[in-house]
Amino acid sequence: MSGSTAGTLAQALAARLCRGDVVVHDHYLDVSATRALATCAERRFERGEFRAARIGPQGGAQLRADLRGDATCWLTAPLEAPERDILARFEELRCACNAEALLGVFDVELHYARYAPGARYDRHVDQPAGSGARRISLVLYLNARWSAADGGELRCFDAAGDHRDVLPLGGRLVSFLSAGREHAVLPAQRTRLSLSGWLRTRS
Repeated sequence: MSGSTAGTLAQALAARLCRGDVVVHDHYLDVSATRALATCAERRFERGEFRAARIGPQGGAQLRADLRGDATCWLTAPLEAPERDILARFEELRCACNAEALLGVFDVELHYARYAPGARYDRHVDQPAGSGARRISLVLYLNARWSAADGGELRCFDAAGDHRDVLPLGGRLVSFLSAGREHAVLPAQRTRLSLSGWLRTRS
């Protein structure tokens, strides 16, 4: 994707995000780029860089596999080329969000999330209590040949309590304003992989 095309896409996504939409963008990454990023994640998994995810406030987080069953790996150096590329893409989105609505997001924070078959993440919000630093949530799916029978949907709730289910199709990006947006991950029939994170303020 050329720089001008990527910049235009970032502007369009930012405009929808700032309206409060749950934005689902298919083919954000093409098949080749999605496969390359998934390979980076699997190499990190094989090197033992993933850890069981915890819930609760920093300093008091607990392992609760009945509520959250994924393993995560923060995107830290050294980075492979596909990881540097996706960081650059999200950096363009960060700049576009600031230009569109002066959101004041200064950092991109990302981690891989790997759900074994049957694992789930109960209904939650992404902003920890007492912190508003996470402004925009991002989930980029890295699953090849995913079908409805595989499950693993992202369930997004609205203010009225209604929900929308989104399949974790490879290359699909889901994004939304983090504040107050309740969501959950439903169990899948096979391993489910994503790159997830936030555009953050410095507060």
